[in-house]
Amino acid sequence: MTLNRRFTPVSLLMLSINGMVGSAWLFAPLYAAKIAGSSAVIAWLIGGVATAIIALTFAELSVLFPVAGGTAQIPQMSHGTFTSFIVSWIAWLSALTMAPIEVQAILQYASTYFTSIVNIENGIPVLNGAGMVWATILMLAFCIINIASYKGLVRFNFGLFLFKVLVIILTVFVLIKTSFNTVNFSGAATGAFTLTGWHAILTAVASGGVAFAFTGFKHGVELAGETKNLAVAIPLAIVGSVIGCLILYLGLQVAFIGALSPNMLVNGWQHLSFAGDVGPFAGLAAGLGLAWLVKLLYIDAAVSPGGAGLIYVTSTARILYAMSQIGYLPRWLQILNKQNFPVTAILVNFVLGMFLFLPLPGWQAMVSFLVSGMVISYAMGPVALLCMRIEMPHEKRGFKLPAAKIICPCAFYFCNLLSYWCGWETIYKLAIAMAIGIVFFVTASLRGRLNVPGGLGLRSGMWMAPYLGGLVLISYLGAFGGKNIIPFGWDFLVIAIFSVVILYFAVKNRASVTEQILDQRLAAISTF
Repeated sequence: MTLNRRFTPVSLLMLSINGMVGSAWLFAPLYAAKIAGSSAVIAWLIGGVATAIIALTFAELSVLFPVAGGTAQIPQMSHGTFTSFIVSWIAWLSALTMAPIEVQAILQYASTYFTSIVNIENGIPVLNGAGMVWATILMLAFCIINIASYKGLVRFNFGLFLFKVLVIILTVFVLIKTSFNTVNFSGAATGAFTLTGWHAILTAVASGGVAFAFTGFKHGVELAGETKNLAVAIPLAIVGSVIGCLILYLGLQVAFIGALSPNMLVNGWQHLSFAGDVGPFAGLAAGLGLAWLVKLLYIDAAVSPGGAGLIYVTSTARILYAMSQIGYLPRWLQILNKQNFPVTAILVNFVLGMFLFLPLPGWQAMVSFLVSGMVISYAMGPVALLCMRIEMPHEKRGFKLPAAKIICPCAFYFCNLLSYWCGWETIYKLAIAMAIGIVFFVTASLRGRLNVPGGLGLRSGMWMAPYLGGLVLISYLGAFGGKNIIPFGWDFLVIAIFSVVILYFAVKNRASVTEQILDQRLAAISTF
C-alpha cells in the first residue's frame, strides 16, 4: 500500500498554520521581551524574514519531489544515503519533541487550576505521577485522531484553525484597546543601535521562542507525498504559513508590550514578572479586569498547543516512515492502516515522545533543543536546490524560485546563524545526539539494510563532517554561551566565510543524478 494524495491547498495551509500556532504564542512574547525588551518586535521580523527565505527553497524542492518525509528523501537524492541519514535523524529527533512540548504547555497552564498535576522543582513546573497520566492521555488522543480517520483529522484541524486564529486576533485588539502604554516602546530604537541590544535581539530569536514559533512551515515538506495540486499547495502552505503567522505574532508582541504597566519595568525587562505570568496573556487580562478574556485564553491554552501537537504527530510520523523506506530503520515502520496512515510510525513516536518528559522537564528545556536541531535540517534546502539546478537543469518545475543563486546562499547563512544563536549549552547536547545517530547508521549499514541506489554516499557526504564540526567549534569559541574568543560582531563575518566555503564544497560534492539513478531512486522511495 502507498499513502494517498488527500490534502488540498487550503487544508495543507491550515495544517501548517495550525502546526505553527501552538504554545509559542502563549509563552514567546513574554520570554522574547524579557531578553530583548521592546526590541523583541525586531526579533520577530528577523525570525520571520529569515524563515521565509529558507522556506522558499523547500517550496521548489517539494514540488519537484512530492514525497512523504521530504526531510529524509530530498537529501537522499542530492547527496546520498549518509547525508540523508544525518539530516533526517536530526530533524526527526527535533520534531519528536514537539508533541511533548505542546502537552507540557497544556498541563502547565492547567496547573493554575489543577495544582496536583505538577511539582515545582528549582522554579520549573515538572509533571508528577498524576501529570504523567494526563500527558499519556493527551499524547494518545493525538495518535488516535491521526490513526482513526482522515476526515476526522481535517474537520478537527479546521475547527482548531478557526478558533485559534480568532482568539489571537481578538486578544490583540482587546489588549490594545484596553491598555496601550507607548512609553514601553521607548527603548526599541536604542536597542537596535548598540551591540548589546543586537546581542539581546538575536538571543531572543533563538532562545526566546521566536525561531521555535516558525518551525511548523516544514509540515508542507513532510506531507508533499499526500498533497493535491502541488504547484499551488506547497508554496502556499510553506511560505504562506510563515507570512500569516508573522503578522499574528507581531500583533501579539506589540499588544503584550503595550499592555504592560510601566511600573512592571522599573527593575528592567529581564526582571519582568507579574501575577499569573505562568500564562502571560491570561495574567495581563486578569490584571486589566478582563475576566471573560481570561477564561477564553485558558481554553485556548489547551486548544492551541493541542492543535499543534496533533499536526506534529502527523508530520513527524512521515519522517520516520521515510527513514524506514530508505532502510535506516526496520521495514515494519512502513505498515499502514486501512486509512493508509503510517500507524506503527505514529505509535513508535508516541512511546519515544513520552520518555522525553523525563530528561527535558518544562517547556523551555525542550524548546532550545528542538530549534538547534531543526535549523540544521533546514540547511539542506538551499544546498539541495542548488544541486538539483545543476543536475536536473531541464526538469519541468511546477514552482521555480527566482534568483536562486542569491537566495540559497542567504538561506544557508541564516540557517547557520540561527543554529549559532541557540548557544553553546544547546549545541553541545545536539552534538551528542548526532554521535548517537552515527551509531544507528553504522548498525544499519553492517546489517545490510541500506541497499539503495548509489551506495552509502560517503564521498558525497564528506562535507557534513566539517560542516557540523565547524558549527560546534564556532559555537564553543563564540559569544553566545561560548568562550567569547570570537567576539560578537566578528562572529557574523566568521560564519559568513564558513557558510560560503561549506556551501561551495557541499554543491561540488553532490551526488551524480543520472536519469537512470534518479528513476531508480524515485521508484524506491516514491509514494505515488
